[in-house]
Amino acid sequence: MNSQLGDEQTARTMERVFFLDLGGGRILSANTDGSDLKTLVSEGRKLPDGLTVDPTKGHLYWTNMGINPKANDGSIHRSDLDGGNVTVIVPQGGTFTPKQMVFEPTDRKLYWSDREGMRVMRCNADGSQLETLVQTGSSESDRLDARNWCVGIAVDHAGGKFYWTQKGDDNAGQGRIFRADIQMPTGRTAATRDDIELLFDGLPEPIDLDLDPANRMLYWTDRGDPPRGNTVNRAPMDPVPGRKVEPEILVTHLMEAIGLSLDLKHGRMFITDLAGSLYSANLDGSDHKTLLAAQGNLTGVAYVEMPLRP
Repeated sequence: MNSQLGDEQTARTMERVFFLDLGGGRILSANTDGSDLKTLVSEGRKLPDGLTVDPTKGHLYWTNMGINPKANDGSIHRSDLDGGNVTVIVPQGGTFTPKQMVFEPTDRKLYWSDREGMRVMRCNADGSQLETLVQTGSSESDRLDARNWCVGIAVDHAGGKFYWTQKGDDNAGQGRIFRADIQMPTGRTAATRDDIELLFDGLPEPIDLDLDPANRMLYWTDRGDPPRGNTVNRAPMDPVPGRKVEPEILVTHLMEAIGLSLDLKHGRMFITDLAGSLYSANLDGSDHKTLLAAQGNLTGVAYVEMPLRP
């Protein structure tokens, strides 16, 4: 009996939602119902945007966009799950304006989109082996064209693909979602690779991405004006060539939708918006709840389930 109880305790897990306050330069954490809200890191005016978690090693990673969007002053940071031991793993200038970021556990790589850098990047979990996977522009005139701005990122390691968004101008219907092979084509570079697939275009302003690989579904937040903007959407990861698929709108009436993180085990999602709210909903958009409100200007969000430490 005691042995069985010990096994049950060993198997217990803790669920937390980690999210960013852009305006306050903070990393926050809460239970999945919004309770037990904590501030883990407070950095001031560094503009954190993307957040991801390595539960195995007990690390948080986040992107800082830098103070000046026209300057190459972005960086990437890491801390323990309680906010301790903050360290810089990609220093200022290693990335221009890093946005959403994901940790890929198989190869232990960090992937992110770099908005004004007009590229998709990755590095090892310690910041080494920094590389550019996609380059959408190079000149100052290219940088002024928001159609070149990479924002969201998601990785399907088993499928050998990564996905990203390019938002376009505000409310211009120029937003697109692309994917390419994780492995760079032979003889190609980030600027010349020929394996890039355009999956969706004409979107309001697609921002953050997440994947349901088992059901081959792609989820994203979209800013821009209603009815298609300020929403959470989904569509098949593998659209049939020549057959246009309209994304399914799952959640509406968000206030500048940004962060998105799926909890596939429990069939739900967590969403943030710049108005300062943290939401949850089922994967089909039902049971939409406001968990927290007026928490600043919320950007990246990451759900994690991890074993309770003895």
